[in-house]
Amino acid sequence: MNQAFDLVIFDCDGVLVDSERVANAVFARALREVCGFEFTLEHMFDTFVGHSKAQCLEKVERMLGHPPPAELERRYHAEINDALEASVESVRGIEQVLAGLALPSCVASSGSHDKMRLTLGKTGLYDYFAGRIFSACEVERGKPHPDIYLHAAARMGDVDPARCLVVEDSPIGVAGALAAGMTAFGFAELMPACKLETAGAHRVFDNMGDLPDLIAGYI
Repeated sequence: MNQAFDLVIFDCDGVLVDSERVANAVFARALREVCGFEFTLEHMFDTFVGHSKAQCLEKVERMLGHPPPAELERRYHAEINDALEASVESVRGIEQVLAGLALPSCVASSGSHDKMRLTLGKTGLYDYFAGRIFSACEVERGKPHPDIYLHAAARMGDVDPARCLVVEDSPIGVAGALAAGMTAFGFAELMPACKLETAGAHRVFDNMGDLPDLIAGYI
């Protein structure tokens, strides 16, 4: 048993499933056509990755100075789900990592349970985590607050936060893990490593296959 951790908490989007590119491309198109905003994919990642749907729509409201048209939320839900159903894949190497992981693990995501049933189900990962999937919809505050991570640790047997490792791909996710008193590893396949480092990630890596060695070697 690894000496540093008793539980590994995985974010879902961008860590288990390669959904961020798909979802943000669709959302960028809806923002352009409904609200007149022009976002590059890089700008989308900077602005929205790691946030819940409600938080994303709140950000748009602040940008507009008034509530966005109802059409935006409809398209956010329907078109992103359709795109994910058609093309979402698992993150490269994650199946091998999970197959060899000796530590207990769970999922803690800003996404809804419906979205995770879709993405984890489509990629064949849902059964691996069944009964150990937690959504920010279950807690009062989303990331970057620590609520979802503390909720996951409590549900997994009241694991000491100091003995939890969180694997995240967004700066706000890293910030929330640190606020929970947990160790955070930043996965930088899509997010620039410097942003995860600035957020305070204890380790940053860009190849999921490296995760087992990083866990084993962390003291």
